[in-house]
Amino acid sequence: MKKKLAVAAALSLPCLAFTAVSADAAALPAKWANCTTVNKRLPHGVGMAKARDKTSGTPVTSFRRDSALYRTANAANAGLDGDDDGIACEKA
Repeated sequence: MKKKLAVAAALSLPCLAFTAVSADAAALPAKWANCTTVNKRLPHGVGMAKARDKTSGTPVTSFRRDSALYRTANAANAGLDGDDDGIACEKA
């Protein structure tokens, strides 16, 4: 009986790990999932109030300047600001 219980417990561990990964992925708010989703609401992105776009071309200046909203977006998905310039999902 103890052997069957140990086997059942060992088989259930991978299921628990999978559930934990799924819960983390589901915890990401849909509105911050990726830049395509963000740009539907904020067409030019969102950035810190005094942020400057890092680019070799024409910098984006029409993004929404809202430090609190940028921090919320960056906390939900740090990948939104790939160049670490203080502007998430900037787009001309």
